[in-house]
Amino acid sequence: MPVNISETADGKVIEVEVNGKLTAADYDLFVPLTEERIRQYGKISMIIVLTDFHGWEAAALWDDLKWDVKHFTDLERLAVVGDRQWQKGVSAFCRPFTSAEIKYFDWSEREAARSWAGETAPDS
Repeated sequence: MPVNISETADGKVIEVEVNGKLTAADYDLFVPLTEERIRQYGKISMIIVLTDFHGWEAAALWDDLKWDVKHFTDLERLAVVGDRQWQKGVSAFCRPFTSAEIKYFDWSEREAARSWAGETAPDS
């Protein structure tokens, strides 16, 4: 499975581990869960873990952009975890699509990313 989705016990932080290329079917799993948690909490935080990430299929990229526009203000924090320099650029790529605080973490800092994403942002 190219995408593994998990969440903290309270559901306010969703972790999405991506392996390979994202497909529209992956968004069929991701969107309902995130939208339910946003309805439940108002704002959530996310951790995106990139493992051998190869980008998006065209339909998945469209789904991603639609989700980003719809939920521009619904993310509090977005942690991007990767092990390649270009993946650090993914966090910069996300900036125009969300008002969330975004931070990149190297793979070795995965636990720090989880901790950071679970914190409440100072202006919340």
